Amino acid sequence: MAFDGLMVSVSGVRGRVGYGLTPEVVATFAAAFGAWAARQGGRTIVVGRDSRVSGPMFTRIVHGALESVGCTVIDIGMAPTPTIQLAVEHHHAAGGLGITASHNPIEWNALKFIGPSGLFLSADEGAEMRALMDRGIPRATWDALGEIVHDTDAVQRHIDQVLALPYLDVAGIRARRFRVALDCCRGAGGVIMPQLLTELGCEVYAINMEADGQFHRPPEPVAENLGELAALVKATDADIGFATDPDVDRLALVLENGIAPGEDYTLALAARTVLRHRPGPVVTNLSTSKVVADVARDAGVPFHFAKVGEVNVAMAMRDLGATIGGEGNGGVILPELHLGRDAPVGAALLLQLMLEEARPLSAVIAERPRYVIVKDKLDRPDAPLDAVYVALRAAFPDAAADTQDGLRLDWPDRWVHLRPSGTEPIVRVIAEGPSEQDARTLIMQAREPLSALGSL
Repeated sequence: MAFDGLMVSVSGVRGRVGYGLTPEVVATFAAAFGAWAARQGGRTIVVGRDSRVSGPMFTRIVHGALESVGCTVIDIGMAPTPTIQLAVEHHHAAGGLGITASHNPIEWNALKFIGPSGLFLSADEGAEMRALMDRGIPRATWDALGEIVHDTDAVQRHIDQVLALPYLDVAGIRARRFRVALDCCRGAGGVIMPQLLTELGCEVYAINMEADGQFHRPPEPVAENLGELAALVKATDADIGFATDPDVDRLALVLENGIAPGEDYTLALAARTVLRHRPGPVVTNLSTSKVVADVARDAGVPFHFAKVGEVNVAMAMRDLGATIGGEGNGGVILPELHLGRDAPVGAALLLQLMLEEARPLSAVIAERPRYVIVKDKLDRPDAPLDAVYVALRAAFPDAAADTQDGLRLDWPDRWVHLRPSGTEPIVRVIAEGPSEQDARTLIMQAREPLSALGSL
C-alpha cells in the first residue's frame, strides 16, 4: 500500500484529513490491525477517540473495518489516549485503537495502535501489521463478522486508579482546596480533567472545555501557546495552571506567578514526588531537559536515555525496572498505573508535590539549576541525515555523542539533539544551555550542515 501523504511511524499513522488520511486508508489500516491482533490470538479491540471533527466519521469506519475481520469492538467513546490503554488492560483485550492525532494541528487525524499489554506497537509489530496489507487482509465471512459493544465506565475507572496511587494523599489534597486553572484545548481532556480535579477537592477555573475539536489555540501545550491560561491563573489567583493536548497524554504547567516554565518541568516535578516515596531508575527520551536528570541525580538513582517515541521510553522503563519516566513534552509515565504517558497522573502527582512542599512551585523550581531549552524544526531534506551527523561530530569532538536516535551531543551544562520527526515531515533540532543564547548558538551550529543539504 502506498503511504503518500501519510506519516507512518512507531506512533501509528497520521495524515491530513481528506488528503493523505482518507476513509479508505483508515479502513485498510484498521482492518490490518484487527487481523494482526487475531493472529496473536485475540479478537477483542478497544476503540476510543479524541474530540477532532473527523473523529466520529473515522470511528464508524474503524468499527466496520474491525467487524469485517471478525473483531469484537469495545467502544469507549471520547476518551484520553491513556484511558484507552488502561481499558485494553482492563478488558484483557487483544489491542486498542486510538483515533487521535495528539498535538497535531486541527486538519490532522491519526490512528494509534495499542498492543495487548497496553503499550503502543513496537517497530517490529507495526511492520508485521503493515505486511498484512501487502499480502492481503483476511476477511471474515457473513457468519463470523464482529460486533460492537460499549463501555461507558472507562474514564471513571481511570480516575479511580489515579486516586488509588499509593503516594497520593487524597485526603490531604482535598483539605488544601487548591485553586487550579485548566485549559483542555477543546480536546478529550474535558471528559476527565475537571472531574479528577473536583474529586481531589480543587476549585477549578476552566477554559476551552467544549470537546468539539475546534481548537482555540495551537494544540501543542508548549509555553508560547499558553498565554490565555497564564492570564486565567493571574485573574483567579490560582495555585497552578494545567494545560493538556487534545488526547490528554501531555500536561503542561503555568506557575502561580503566571509563568509557563516549559513542559519538561512536568516530568521533573512529578519525578521529584515519586522518588521521595519509591527510589528507582528514571528513563527519558533524548530530547528531554537536564532538569529531569538533575532530579534523578539528587535522589541518587540511575538515569537512562531512550529513543524518542512513547513506546521506546516505555519499553526501556519496563526492561530497566524504572520507577518513573516519560518524555520532556509533558508526558509522565508511571508504571505503577500503566506504561503510557498520562496527563491525569501528572496533575495528581504535582498536586501531591504542592501538598508536601507547602510553598509555590515557582520556589521549588528556583532552587535548582536553570536551563533554557530551544526547539526548532526544519523541512526534512531529501538526502539522508548521516552526513549531517558526521559533520557535527567532527565539529564537536569534545562532546559525548549518543546515536541511538539521530544524534545528541552532550556537554556538562548543555546539549543539542537532531533527529527526523516521526509524526511530521520535518527535522527537529533541540538544544539546551545555561542561557537562551547558548541554546540558540547550538541550534545555529546544528543547522549549518542541514543548510548544506539544501533543507533551508
